[in-house]
Amino acid sequence: MTVDERPWNAFVAGDNLDVLPTLEPGSVDLVYIDPPYNTGNDFAYRDDIRGDDTRSRHEAWVAMMRPRLEAAREVLAATGAIFVSIDDHEAAYLRLLMDEVYGDDNLLAQIVVNLNPKGRQLGKGFATSHEYLLAYARDARRCVLDASTSDTVDERDFPLADADGRRFRHLPLRNTNKKFNPATARTLHFPVWGDPVAGTVRTAPFEGAVEVLPVFGDGSPAVWRWSRPRIEERPDDLVCRTINGALGERVDVFQKDWLHRDTPGGRRKKLRTIWMADEVGSTDTAVAELKEILGHVFESPKPTGLLLRILQTMPSDARVLDFFAGSGTTGHAVALANAADGGSRTCLSVNSTEPTRVGSNAELAGYATVADVTRARLRAVAERVGGGFVDLTP
Repeated sequence: MTVDERPWNAFVAGDNLDVLPTLEPGSVDLVYIDPPYNTGNDFAYRDDIRGDDTRSRHEAWVAMMRPRLEAAREVLAATGAIFVSIDDHEAAYLRLLMDEVYGDDNLLAQIVVNLNPKGRQLGKGFATSHEYLLAYARDARRCVLDASTSDTVDERDFPLADADGRRFRHLPLRNTNKKFNPATARTLHFPVWGDPVAGTVRTAPFEGAVEVLPVFGDGSPAVWRWSRPRIEERPDDLVCRTINGALGERVDVFQKDWLHRDTPGGRRKKLRTIWMADEVGSTDTAVAELKEILGHVFESPKPTGLLLRILQTMPSDARVLDFFAGSGTTGHAVALANAADGGSRTCLSVNSTEPTRVGSNAELAGYATVADVTRARLRAVAERVGGGFVDLTP
């Protein structure tokens, strides 16, 4: 079976602590998990500590998570990354645990995710409207994660148009950060020549040109963002203009920053560390999309939009693992991503055979275990979206 022939989604029912050691070391590019949050209830996973007091519950949760995170580290490729969703109950404990298992120098981000825009209205205190998403690299020096997206690029930020219709904006060619100056970046302080009427910029004098040195708004010496060879390679991406500065008129050089440049997947913008519900979806939208496939059988699934954003940070052939698969959102998102961009991502979802809660919508719908919910969703996704599905449960 070739890579392109592999099913997009595979599933195993069982305790993830039993399944993880069976996976090949370094065989996964991206791990996403949404583990059970510690709300005082026992876990449906083996752990070494039990207790009724708050400290014992935290210790029990950490004891349950540690071996699973350690096992996940072994199956994660050196270029890979892991994302873990968590709420306030265990965020501090998880951060320390991840620092121990993955190394604090491999922390990529602690992201705030606005999954409940209205805020939880039950109970006392604040109306909590967020959770956290911790992102760690297996090895930050080798990680291929690209913390950017094309989704948040706004065409209105590029108000100018070239003769061929391509949109762009002007960015100062000088570095506007005063940490970079002739003392700290000596080779980037040099004169260029520009014609403020024709707009032409060159690294050598030409007829009609004036000499231009990089300066800050107060007139103090600055440096260019581009080297001399780069300016010579891309002169048509620069323009010379007369501007009104704080000290009066002066001639300056600007970069034509194109909306669409020759980059795979188009222009991308760096991701912020606060993800809003209108960008990635909410618990309400997640319930609605699961209801459309299986009915209302899961109380708090994650929206596929959240997973799609995570998937965008990794190559389109990423091997994905979710060993707390819940309702199967990760596998669903993998299928949607592949269908949208022609990618060849694969996802292995692992979920326990914990019985569904007595009287719950899932039980009333005929799902005896949470694994049954995951399996049913991934099968339905394969039928609707494509990509195939295989159940690897022994």
